[in-house]
Amino acid sequence: MSQLKSRIKPFDISKREVVEAWEEVRSNKGAPGVDGQSTADFEKDLQGNLYKVWNRMSSGSYFPPPVRAVEIPKPHGSRAIAKFVDRALVQVS
Repeated sequence: MSQLKSRIKPFDISKREVVEAWEEVRSNKGAPGVDGQSTADFEKDLQGNLYKVWNRMSSGSYFPPPVRAVEIPKPHGSRAIAKFVDRALVQVS
């Protein structure tokens, strides 16, 4: 991840932005996503996973799957649960 910007990708997303988004998601210490992937799972191949996220976003080939609505007792109603990696992608966009 030494190169910060790519000149061959259609979307100008830096690798640094992806790393910062990952750090934000990790700092939230949330539960695994609907896909069951945890922070620890993602970190097993952190550099490879961050590269895949950056590559898919900057090339325009990332399309988030639908989220699953789950009833979680909250003061303001239920919430949808996204896949773990989608939380990081939301931080970038």
